[in-house]
Amino acid sequence: MQTNFDEVLSKVTDFLKSEAKTETVIGEEFTLGEFICVPVIRVGLGFGYGGGEGEDGAKAHGGGSGAGAGIGIEPQGFLVTRGAEITFVPSKSSKGLSAAFEKMPDVLEKYLAGKEKAIAN
Repeated sequence: MQTNFDEVLSKVTDFLKSEAKTETVIGEEFTLGEFICVPVIRVGLGFGYGGGEGEDGAKAHGGGSGAGAGIGIEPQGFLVTRGAEITFVPSKSSKGLSAAFEKMPDVLEKYLAGKEKAIAN
């Protein structure tokens, strides 16, 4: 069985290109009141391939090949904007992304307090 390594490498590379796009690292933004939040993610990509042929004995012939690819995704936090103010809310915690979500009630509380203050004035 003959394997075209150029074809295999091309397919693996095309797959990695399709997965390693800007939208993968910087997610789609969402709005939370006056805040615009954009998730930020770290993406790691890797691939490898190899093959070989060999003969052993009078009529024996052998060959083999293989390829593989992997992707690792790790949440980093959120870019949060309000007007001209931009803040990065990291998710570094042993709890991962949940740490960023734990900060959201504080952000909402500050937002609502500011809104109530503006209405009172």
